[in-house]
Amino acid sequence: MGDQTMSRRDRLRAETTAEIKAIALKLMAAGGPDAISLRAIAREMGMTAGAIYSYYATRDDLVTTLIADLYTALVEAAEAARDAVPADDPGGRILAWAETVREWALANPEGFRLIYGDAVPGYQPPADGPAKEAEHRACRGLTGLVAAAWRGPGKGEYGWSDFDPGLAEDIQATFPGLPPDAVALTVRVWGRMHGLVALEIYGHLRTLTHEPTGIYRDEMIALITSLGLTPGRDSS
Repeated sequence: MGDQTMSRRDRLRAETTAEIKAIALKLMAAGGPDAISLRAIAREMGMTAGAIYSYYATRDDLVTTLIADLYTALVEAAEAARDAVPADDPGGRILAWAETVREWALANPEGFRLIYGDAVPGYQPPADGPAKEAEHRACRGLTGLVAAAWRGPGKGEYGWSDFDPGLAEDIQATFPGLPPDAVALTVRVWGRMHGLVALEIYGHLRTLTHEPTGIYRDEMIALITSLGLTPGRDSS
């Protein structure tokens, strides 16, 4: 009986936590990141301020959890799409990753903005934790896609000192022998993937084109071709 009561309590707590996160994103969509407030969420849910603080002690705790959950979900979706394509089809794996990132962003625009765009006023992200791990996974995933296409050794235009020490250490440990030039290429690849998605999420493409899907796909195919790869067996 005690186990059943605890299970019910845990289930209700999980449901309330999920509702708090959903309302936080709804408030952000309506009023920007500054609208995320524990008191505002409590009012929306009909809770007392004291009750909501039993879930999140501070607004920053909530924002940290939101970013970690969203970033992890994005990376897991991209990794799953990549892994659904055979390893001997590197161009197809890049395309799968890129298109999944865009699809996720379109389905979760507030989440994309919270991860990549809109700073929450006064928020200080922790130095480590699940959000930082998701960021590292994203970096490793993109670097792995570039590493599969890398035909090095490169021109030696970059050194490890050109990059964040933590990033450089992580990449060197995960991809031993991969030169700094390949990391620079990874940054450029990410820029091309991310750029059009950000323009679309922030509404800048809306007045320019009714076909953002085709434009994004063509840009990714051009990117893949520039790496000396074919766009993928099923990309036609």
